[in-house]
Amino acid sequence: MLFGYFLIFGARVVDMSLDVIRMLLLTRGRKLQASLVGFLEVSIFIMILNYVLQDGLTDPGKIVAYAAGFATGNLVGGVMEERMAMGYASLQVFPPVDKVDELTALFRKEGFGVTLVTGEGRDGYRKILFLFLKRKNLSRALRVVNRYDPKIFFSVSDARFVHGGIIPGKGMVVSR
Repeated sequence: MLFGYFLIFGARVVDMSLDVIRMLLLTRGRKLQASLVGFLEVSIFIMILNYVLQDGLTDPGKIVAYAAGFATGNLVGGVMEERMAMGYASLQVFPPVDKVDELTALFRKEGFGVTLVTGEGRDGYRKILFLFLKRKNLSRALRVVNRYDPKIFFSVSDARFVHGGIIPGKGMVVSR
């Protein structure tokens, strides 16, 4: 009986981890890979749900194992997603005016492509540094910012599709 609970829990962890990865693949435009992962995910789901419902809902241990596997699978899937770091990110850095040139040079020295844009804020004009990079390089770029000045304001957003530009590790220098 204990083996059955572990089986339910383990299968549900795998099923839900695959669900998170499938959603990630879909949002990154990888439809074929997402459909293959979805096939495996739903196959596991149906088999384990059949096992849970086999004798009706008379065994609360099965329900607890199923629910715990669901929750843990979401957690494991999230960790996997972070480690895989698929896709691209957009980093916008808003340094003080007197630090723009030095920080831009630091990013470029590290191999990042930087685009400077002039914007207007509450206190007047300022430069905004835009970097498009692979998500796996995001932590390296944030280390550059934090080493230079941990108080600098920045924001990070997902970039679903990137074309051209300079992106470390992708070998792109397309549009000038």
